[in-house]
Amino acid sequence: MDRGKVLFPGVVVAGMTAITAQWLAEHYATPAMLLALLLGIALSFLGEEGKTVEGIGFSARTLLRLGIAFLGARISMELTAQLGLPLVLLVAGAVVLTIGFGLLIGRFFGSKWRFSFLTAGSVAICGASAALAIAAILPKDERSEQRLLFTVMGVTVLSTIAMILYPIIVNMLGLSDLAAGVFLGGTIHDVAQVVGAGFSVSESVGDTATLVKLIRVSMLAPVVIIAAIIIRSFATPDEGGERPPIIPLFVVGFLVLATLNSFGMIPPALADLLSETSRWLLLTAIAAVGMKTNLKKVLAVGGSAIALIIVQTIFIATIILSGVYFLT
Repeated sequence: MDRGKVLFPGVVVAGMTAITAQWLAEHYATPAMLLALLLGIALSFLGEEGKTVEGIGFSARTLLRLGIAFLGARISMELTAQLGLPLVLLVAGAVVLTIGFGLLIGRFFGSKWRFSFLTAGSVAICGASAALAIAAILPKDERSEQRLLFTVMGVTVLSTIAMILYPIIVNMLGLSDLAAGVFLGGTIHDVAQVVGAGFSVSESVGDTATLVKLIRVSMLAPVVIIAAIIIRSFATPDEGGERPPIIPLFVVGFLVLATLNSFGMIPPALADLLSETSRWLLLTAIAAVGMKTNLKKVLAVGGSAIALIIVQTIFIATIILSGVYFLT
């Protein structure tokens, strides 16, 4: 009970910030994640001292992990059957290649492996959600939150630009509904922007784009597990402190829910509830992360970091677009 009293003020502040961000997003057609982040940064003084500090920290850590775990309720094996094996392999291959490419070129942009992996994983899988999940397994140092905030801002802004630009490209290239859906779902970073871009073209394209995007989301668990095992094998205190667990609990939760949903053991109404709860938990968590971060430090990451995310985004778009030309 005492612990609850300590956490309550900060959790409420983060939750109210998330609600405000969602309201603004619905009325001004702006990504809720980006608004929650910016509002959180504007309230960063609440994360520095006072009664809200503990609750904000709890929201940025525990609610974040719970939200990622609940994402598993969106995933089922039926997704792959609906799309067909060649296109599923294209999407999965693009995720792996983008992460490898991001790690490879990071050094040319002055970035170390942690930031390169964080940005590449975010671009390859599911934007802000992937950034939050990957950040949870990376060794921590004094710049961890700075890198996370910059990545979330970067992929969210680029995802919004892609939501507007990519449907125009789809029409210019004369892609079929299937090819257009695979391209939009396989390249745009965040789920909400994929839905917006897809259905702006047609209902058929929107359905395919959403399906492809959820397949990318399903890659989150294996990527995090493999990365955690690799990081655990070489991370040292000098590189950032304690090693992560072999399989983080939030990933276990993700896999359990995805497995149950694949076997039809989660009623559709409950799956929808868990999915919506996940969205709100992640929105609250990103608001809390914003409250814990100094904007000047985030912006100090520099132009080379922005260029890195842009190049990674162009890379996955090139891979997917080339693939759909050969496979559709």
